[in-house]
Amino acid sequence: MFAKIYNTEICPDYNNADGLNRYPQDLLAEYNQSMEEGLDVERYKGLFEEVASLEAGAIKTRMSDILFELVINAGTQPGYKYDEPSSLDEILALRSAHEFTQIVPDADTLRKKIHGAWMGRAVGCLLGKPFEGIRSDELVPFLKETDNYPLHRYPLASEITKEIASHYKFMFRGKVYADTADGMPVDDDTNYLVLAQKLVNECGKDFESDDVARLWLQCQSVYSYFTAERIAYVNLMNCLEPPASAMYKNVCREWIGAQIRGDYFGYICPGKPEDAARMAYTDARISHVKNGIYGEMFVSAMIACAAVTDNMEDIILGGLAQIPYTSRLYEAVVNVMDAYKAGKTYDETFAMIHALWDEHTDHGWCHVISNAMIVTAALLYGEGDFGKSVCAAVGMAFDTDCNGATVGSILGMRNTIDGIDEYWQAPINGKIHTSIFGIPTVNIEEAAELTMEHMEN
Repeated sequence: MFAKIYNTEICPDYNNADGLNRYPQDLLAEYNQSMEEGLDVERYKGLFEEVASLEAGAIKTRMSDILFELVINAGTQPGYKYDEPSSLDEILALRSAHEFTQIVPDADTLRKKIHGAWMGRAVGCLLGKPFEGIRSDELVPFLKETDNYPLHRYPLASEITKEIASHYKFMFRGKVYADTADGMPVDDDTNYLVLAQKLVNECGKDFESDDVARLWLQCQSVYSYFTAERIAYVNLMNCLEPPASAMYKNVCREWIGAQIRGDYFGYICPGKPEDAARMAYTDARISHVKNGIYGEMFVSAMIACAAVTDNMEDIILGGLAQIPYTSRLYEAVVNVMDAYKAGKTYDETFAMIHALWDEHTDHGWCHVISNAMIVTAALLYGEGDFGKSVCAAVGMAFDTDCNGATVGSILGMRNTIDGIDEYWQAPINGKIHTSIFGIPTVNIEEAAELTMEHMEN
């Protein structure tokens, strides 16, 4: 017998959503996101502001559902200058080809490149991890106070005294630093690399978006995912299939999440940026749309190019060749390249990016475009030097561990493991820790060998 429940009201705790139902709390970000996408929602600005000002609760949630319905059915603003599709065929039709001379590496060199890419991602992530969430108005003074400005080495736990920590709102203490790490600590930036290898190992290179979704649900808790990925995870649990899983109440749909997931597809497609980008698309579409998708395609293709050319401009343009030239992301990356070619200094480009994107808002701090601009700037101003490049990425603030990891991955592929100084490698200790069920730790050399196998199959 089942007990009957009489006169009992069952309802969610709207003040404790843990990002599982964040849409009502992010309505102003949704309005800004929609305006950037060119959606015809400007007339609803006052409505967004009024609903956003309400206390969390059932009424605010129901009204946010109506706002979502307005957004999902909105047309495009007249005169919107960008063309940003989310379907693969439409993306492919808007590419601008870039041809360059490729030097196909021998097997031993390629093995060193793959090893370097894995190590480079871990190093760049560890460098940026203690600073994740910091803003430049505290990062720069901290680096100066610890004799690490411009950033040129790992920050250390041993140098963060109580006095130094007291000077900042950002919580420096209690984090994992290079002098306290035993390998690369658990981080979503490296989890996705391991997950992608598992995906290809189980499903091959012709995997589908449904395979990615299944792996996500089987291999990690929802709390191992963040922003767009956590929203997509909840949507998948509620039986929303891709691409609906990326679209439903996902205010983070153009944020950086997919851009940090595509490295492995570049690893297994050296010299084949189109193949890498196609796999990246299949992965990205479960959680992102438009520029969110392009970010993953861009990075994957750059890594595939970095395997066969040392020319940084060719690497960047080779990545851009896989995304629509009519997109905001394409335009933003070209603007960084133009600034570099015009002789703008690193500090001037830093200032330009910060003027365009407000790091003090979640939307500006975590958007794919602001962070792709930083990745591009770091690749250019790093001038091919591994340490200088990852430090340039992290030193610009915004999403420090993500950008450090991406730049480290690209430079590691370009320069090989021999191009990463032992100083940078030492704290990683040849291993990556994960939160993936059944894979507590990955040996980097062994992972690189499996990558070589996937490349050949």
